[in-house]
Formats: sequence, C-alpha cells, structure tokens
Amino acid sequence: MKQVGLLFGSFNPIHLGHLAIADFFIGKNNLSEIWLVVSPQSPFKTTEGLIEKRHRLAMVELALNNNQQLKACAEEFKLPTPNYTIDTLNHLKEKYPQNQFSLILGQDNMVHFDRWKSYEQILEQHQILVYPRSNANPPSSELLVHPNITYCAASLLEISATDIRTMLKQGKVNSKWLPAGVDTYLNKIINRE
Repeated sequence: MKQVGLLFGSFNPIHLGHLAIADFFIGKNNLSEIWLVVSPQSPFKTTEGLIEKRHRLAMVELALNNNQQLKACAEEFKLPTPNYTIDTLNHLKEKYPQNQFSLILGQDNMVHFDRWKSYEQILEQHQILVYPRSNANPPSSELLVHPNITYCAASLLEISATDIRTMLKQGKVNSKWLPAGVDTYLNKIINRE
C-alpha cells in the first residue's frame, strides 16, 4: 500500500513555507508522496480575500515544478463546500483504495482538532503528523499522547500567506517567499482584477 501524506490548505498563495513542510515529510513515516490538497473554502474561514481556486491550484502546480514526490490535488473541488476533512478522506479512500493516507497538520490545528467533524474517526483511521507552529498553544493531553499522532521536529519557516497578500495589495511582491514563477503568476492575476 502506498503511503501518502496530505497537506491541506487554501494555498492563498502557496509559499516556500508550504514546500519546506512538504519536503520535510517526504520519507517520514514511510511517506512516498505528499499531496497538497487545495481547499476551495475552509469551513472555519470566510472567503474574503480568497484567490479563485483555479488560480490557487495553478500556482501549486507551478510551485511543484514536476516534482514526482509532491502532487497538487484538486479532489476537494469535486465535493460540496464548505467541505470537512473527514469527507475528503472518505472520498480519497474510495477513489484511491491502494493508498494509505496520513494527515500533515500544523500544531495550531491541533488545539481545536477535537472540534473537527468526526475527529475520532480521523484519529482511528489515519496517522497525523504534526509540525510546530510559532505561538501555537499545546493541544489537549489526549491529543499529546494519542498513538496515531506524531509530533515532528520540523524547523519553522515563518512565512505568512496573509502577509504576502497584504504586500500584494500594496503592489509589493516579496519573491523571496514565493516559489519560482508564482510571483509572476500572482502579479498577472492581481493586475487583471
């Protein structure tokens, strides 16, 4: 069975921090691929300031630059919005029964993980790999010691998509935070709007 890590995000836009996380997890827990799952809309966030999903997917594909171990995934585009992680996991298990999926989450997501739809089912059926986030509160003691959750010592790369969007609105794109070609793509779509 192929081991696949799922890194969910709006990727609004994708930046080098996302790629550093994906690169870190290749080979961890026997993961042979990392899929960057572009979420059309988080059930916990508004759509204000959200770049069109087709553009976000195109930027992820551009950023991955044909890397065979990193894949852009648009499966959530086929599901009702807002979508919940458990629904995506069930959809992926049905569509790709030959794969075993693990979730890759930032520590900030673990603080409220017990509020996610069907979080117990997620914990039962999937490994969760957690990377550190600055200023993230510790999760509940249950989630700190759960056998299906692994806390990893990935290095922090402090890049904020919110900061990138703010700079874009001001007409400044800091390309040192963006994968090659994504800054050019962003400028094109920003100037068209």
